[in-house]
Amino acid sequence: MRDALALRGNRSVLTRANPLAKFTAVVLITFVLALSIDWVSASVALAFELLLFPLAGLTLVLLWQRGWPLILAAALGGWSTAILAPDTGSILVDTGIWSISEGSLQLGLGFALRGLAIALPAVLLMSCTDPTDLADALAQKAKLPHRFVLGTLAAMRLVGLMAEEWQTIGMARRARGVGSRGNPYQRIRATLGQSFGLLVQAIRRASRLAVTMEARGFGGAERTWARPSTFSGLDAWVLLGGLGIAAAAVGAALGAGTWNMVFLAQQ
Repeated sequence: MRDALALRGNRSVLTRANPLAKFTAVVLITFVLALSIDWVSASVALAFELLLFPLAGLTLVLLWQRGWPLILAAALGGWSTAILAPDTGSILVDTGIWSISEGSLQLGLGFALRGLAIALPAVLLMSCTDPTDLADALAQKAKLPHRFVLGTLAAMRLVGLMAEEWQTIGMARRARGVGSRGNPYQRIRATLGQSFGLLVQAIRRASRLAVTMEARGFGGAERTWARPSTFSGLDAWVLLGGLGIAAAAVGAALGAGTWNMVFLAQQ
């Protein structure tokens, strides 16, 4: 609920754009980045993506708060790739247990940058898009089935609720002295117990939501919309921006000679 209210008060450029246009732009960028594992195209796309964050009313601090698991996962994936990939070129580091060569370093760097370049557009999309508006656009403009769209919307809404519920259950258990102390084994058991409590709560919420949606006629054939989804000139610029970032990334990699198709990669 707090996120929805924050979005309503955010009048940044990208927040005003149609969610379907933003989603399509993200798909274009992600598709191109998934084709190659070179570091040049990922770097170019990442640089443009960082420039877009002010247009969504976001800062680097908010980026870290909302995307730190993805950032850490990309860094860890790049490091693992660098030390596990076959050595090609000059050896840069050799500890006797693992080594990093020029080729493996480029491969690891490309993997890390690509992970960030693919993850950040999704963070950007969810940070400046209200789930209800996205569901309206998918149903009205993309003509997706109503039940699929409404089920997706319910899932997106429940993700935030489950995060808050996890914190609530954790505080309640700590107030009873459960999970706040003990050896690692006891802490693991406490975490598993808390996870089971969250699972039970999620099933209860899903059951109540299903009954409520059915009672309100969400499964009916005819639907009306309280907020019609419309396109504007801004949405055309958003689509052109996504296409431009994708084209710039590919062009830079081809110009630098680093374009390396995933299914043709020899490294």
